[in-house]
Amino acid sequence: MSRSVGTLTRADLAEAINRKMGFSRAESLDMVEAILSHMTEALKNGENVKISGFGSFVLRDKKERIGRNPKTGVEVPITPRRVMTFRASQLLRERIAKGG
Repeated sequence: MSRSVGTLTRADLAEAINRKMGFSRAESLDMVEAILSHMTEALKNGENVKISGFGSFVLRDKKERIGRNPKTGVEVPITPRRVMTFRASQLLRERIAKGG
């Protein structure tokens, strides 16, 4: 697989599907796009996304708080917002630990 150094791209995922499953390149890329679109839509609708053996994309709502500009020291309000975090599964953590 000819990957960009240090980065796995959509094209790389489509290439892997193409080689392992035998779908055309266009079908493989469509499949990657469909999966990512489905995940994005679920997150947009406030759902968490869990991929067994890989990890979970978890949404959290943060309340308004006071922050400080580190350069000037001026306090500023940070507006409430929704953030997404990724939590790797135990299986993924173990695989990464063995590989590195």
